[in-house]
Amino acid sequence: MYRTHNNGQLRAADINKEVTLSGWVQRTRDKGFMMWVDLRDRYGITQLIFDADRTSKELFEKASSLGREFVIQVTGTVIERQSKNPNLPTGDVEILVSELIILNESQTPPFTIEDETDGGEDLRMKYRYLDIRRNPVRENLIFRHKVAIAVRNYLSDKGFIEVETPYLIKSTPEGARDFVVPSRMNEGQFYALPQSPQTFKQLLMVAGMDKYFQIVKCFRDEDLRADRQPEFTQIDCEMAFVDQEDILNAFEGLTKHLLREINGIEVTDFPRMTYDDAMAKYGNDKPDIRFGMEFGELNEVTQHKDFSVFNQAELVVGIAVPGGNKFTRKEIDKLTDWVKRPQVGALGMVYVRCNEDGSYKSSVDKFYTDEDLAEWARVTGAKPGDLICVLSGNKNKVRPQLSALRMHLAEELELRNPKEFAPLWVVDFPLLEWDEETQRYYAMHHPFTSPKPGQLELLESKPGEVKANAYDLVINGNEIGGGSIRIHDKETQSKMFDYLGFTPEEAKAQFGFLMDAFQYGAPPHGGIAFGLDRLVAILGGHETIRDYIAFPKNNSGRDVMIDAPAAIDKKQLEELHLKVQITK
Repeated sequence: MYRTHNNGQLRAADINKEVTLSGWVQRTRDKGFMMWVDLRDRYGITQLIFDADRTSKELFEKASSLGREFVIQVTGTVIERQSKNPNLPTGDVEILVSELIILNESQTPPFTIEDETDGGEDLRMKYRYLDIRRNPVRENLIFRHKVAIAVRNYLSDKGFIEVETPYLIKSTPEGARDFVVPSRMNEGQFYALPQSPQTFKQLLMVAGMDKYFQIVKCFRDEDLRADRQPEFTQIDCEMAFVDQEDILNAFEGLTKHLLREINGIEVTDFPRMTYDDAMAKYGNDKPDIRFGMEFGELNEVTQHKDFSVFNQAELVVGIAVPGGNKFTRKEIDKLTDWVKRPQVGALGMVYVRCNEDGSYKSSVDKFYTDEDLAEWARVTGAKPGDLICVLSGNKNKVRPQLSALRMHLAEELELRNPKEFAPLWVVDFPLLEWDEETQRYYAMHHPFTSPKPGQLELLESKPGEVKANAYDLVINGNEIGGGSIRIHDKETQSKMFDYLGFTPEEAKAQFGFLMDAFQYGAPPHGGIAFGLDRLVAILGGHETIRDYIAFPKNNSGRDVMIDAPAAIDKKQLEELHLKVQITK
């Protein structure tokens, strides 16, 4: 038996018990005549004591050889600790060791395995198995486990059945770029790793499963950032005989359950906002509604003066920054430089100080009177003591630019409290979006999304105005989940493929199996997929999903720990019927 107790378990009630513990050496403190060792495992830390008066010389010398991260087993007696540690659950006791076995020695780790470490991110990713020994990382993984278990239990209790779907599927050109897998047994042919189980869960509805879910790994070969990985995990769900209201109610229930069970928070308000309103008020389709700074469109009160920058703009739009009048001129200039960065792309920023006495001071006083600026304040909702920030230009560019500024200011002003949760449904997305480069429409979500009832006829005359029967769940400015009511009849699905530029031959080649299934009694159905990585991060008070993944990739899509992706040898290439030019 390697242990009778774990290292977070012993308390004062265990004094005088003989116990056996195992774990890693966190640190040692040697006073010459007395030595203490902190022994760590997943459950906590227990202090060991080796006393020259009560410990044999041989055992004391053996203890003196211990280094950081040695794996050891000890047997001893639980005694009262002289200097108690109120910050440690086991801080009232220590173990007077009578037997020590070194199970494995350790090299000195490349960084300190403490809550506050001296290791940089790249180094910690290379030695991720050591990083996971640290409390913050380990607790994040345990937190993820708790969320996943809560999801499974809730959905199972609501009658959902978990069904596994294939990982080796067929590549399709729609959506993000696929990861492809060559087939050795089928020369010149390839599998794709799924971006989602979309078509399979629809087939499960045709098959009569009624309520399906799966916590499933998905793959997208796309550029990475803090909230993206090439492989990610979805809570994938589908229901038959439902409309949009059924889906929203069902998954509001799941979200409320998670916030209550995981965070101890009761959230009852799930407001709904159309896509058009989200873009007009916040400049993006996943607004953070924990704070204000809603957009005010200023064309009517800024144009037709003598300021050509605004007169020539398609959209003039501003936000009122609460308390922003306290910003110095240097701080405002810094904001102007921030929006002019290539990542944001604005040409400049106009500002208005709203003074406490009701007067105004702006960067365009030459062109506008106090009466004019008072109208700006009215439209943006600015109050005395606020600062109005105004951008202008093409509406499709200036809205994202102002949205970025809004979020930046919210961070600077500490308005994004990670312990506050503000869910929001965004609904009525466009069904299609126009791509200037290819001069054609693409499905905003995917080609299986149905149009809103009564709008199918608009596809021929006004395709850009057709709204999708689609919805996203947003929490704190992050898209947590998205879904739609699906097309469930072959005729409508054929029309959709036609509008998206598929020839009948292409549609049959890529999705013929689904079209065929629709001929055998497909029920009305719809669903949603939650991003588990992002959901866990948000519930944990963070926005970087990498912190909640055991073995994440870096921003280049590499696993620096195992050095992947990597070249494969010539024989493997030949077996896969591949010819690759290797360059050094």
